[in-house]
Amino acid sequence: MPTSADKPGPAKHKPGDGQTGEAEVKAFLERHPDFLLENPTLLRTLTPPARQDGDTVLDMQRFMVDRLQAEVEQLSSTQSDLIAATRSNMSSQSQIHKAVVALVESTDLEHLIHTATHDFAQILDIDVVTISIEPAPGISGVGGLYVLEPGTIDRLLGERRDLLLRETADQTDVIFGPAAALVRSDALVRLELGDFATAGLFALGSREASRFHPGQGTELLSFLARTLERCILAWRKIPPR
Repeated sequence: MPTSADKPGPAKHKPGDGQTGEAEVKAFLERHPDFLLENPTLLRTLTPPARQDGDTVLDMQRFMVDRLQAEVEQLSSTQSDLIAATRSNMSSQSQIHKAVVALVESTDLEHLIHTATHDFAQILDIDVVTISIEPAPGISGVGGLYVLEPGTIDRLLGERRDLLLRETADQTDVIFGPAAALVRSDALVRLELGDFATAGLFALGSREASRFHPGQGTELLSFLARTLERCILAWRKIPPR
């Protein structure tokens, strides 16, 4: 009949078998008492011992370790979100830079308008881009521009607003024409075009409902609109060839 001496004990790793035994791990941690402090992500996989000091005694050690594990998990998630946001911002910057270069390379006003209303859609990875104006008296429209009734832009943006991001776009027919059926969210930016137009509107539309939404960063979009605005004004001063 087998005795307790015959029962197998815990597995012991032999030197040279390529595995680290309990004694080696213990010795390493004794030599490096700050190891877990320097590698806190290990706490997500380690199971700390639960102390039982009586039914009415709260195990604060386990509580603190659990809280630390939750904090490490939260920090890891926050770091991932920050990295994703940084990559997205860098991608947006690259797109805006390409769009500005395309504007600068335009050879005349017609080419400039075509670049903005056709090439921008591919460069910025959106579905439709338009430029609309409320012409000043005596100024005729330019090919590629939508001509609006006076007051339309103020009605869309509000009299004191220069930029509007709409998660759910409406009244899109007047600014996106035949492409309006595609647009679920849009970005509208007011353009100041001097004596060329009493008001101007730079509009970007997307079939994605969440592509544009309130609270989204607008610095890059504003920069692109201001560049477009100044390029239009510059070409208006140059007589056609």
